Amino acid sequence: FFFYSCGDKNSNTPQNDSSDKSNLENFTDKVKDVSDNFTNGKKINPVDFRDLKALLPERISDLKRSNLEGEKVDAMGMNISHATADYSDADHNVSIDLKITDLGSVSGLSALASYGWYMVDINKENDTGYEKTITYKGNKGYEKYDNHGKYGELSVLVAKRFVIEASGNNILMDQLRAAVDMIDLSKLESWKDFGIEK
Repeated sequence: FFFYSCGDKNSNTPQNDSSDKSNLENFTDKVKDVSDNFTNGKKINPVDFRDLKALLPERISDLKRSNLEGEKVDAMGMNISHATADYSDADHNVSIDLKITDLGSVSGLSALASYGWYMVDINKENDTGYEKTITYKGNKGYEKYDNHGKYGELSVLVAKRFVIEASGNNILMDQLRAAVDMIDLSKLESWKDFGIEK
């Protein structure tokens, strides 16, 4: 979402080292600002993925949970935990995947790459479907739906820290919303200050 310009391509004026350094520092500062928007510049130890797993329901309507897993990742500027669950009907024609991520100490471009919709407003529609940013129970969210394939995505950022992601095949968007509704948002909100190092 950032566009970094190194100067006018038609200019014959050479770029000196100090100018290049200044441009690079400005770009780095912009990335840091986005990172701080997630973490407020503090180191955060994520919630145990086992606690996140406990928030994922056993069933979503008539879809039964077929897989449940979680892990913690501490590498390349990220210190996060997440839990995922897969749900499907008896014939495996309808499926929903649910994921909860504690961003913990996520930083820089990793935040932009995965959750760039948090920084922008999106509202697009065509003959096959739509994508848009939304407000879900007071939280910034993102919806995407394909009418032909009946594939949908719904993501919600809770307490500027936890991301709930739901995606499904052969479903309606209302089914994805119902799946997210089953996750205890108040529990996630109560963990907003968990693991913050002072």
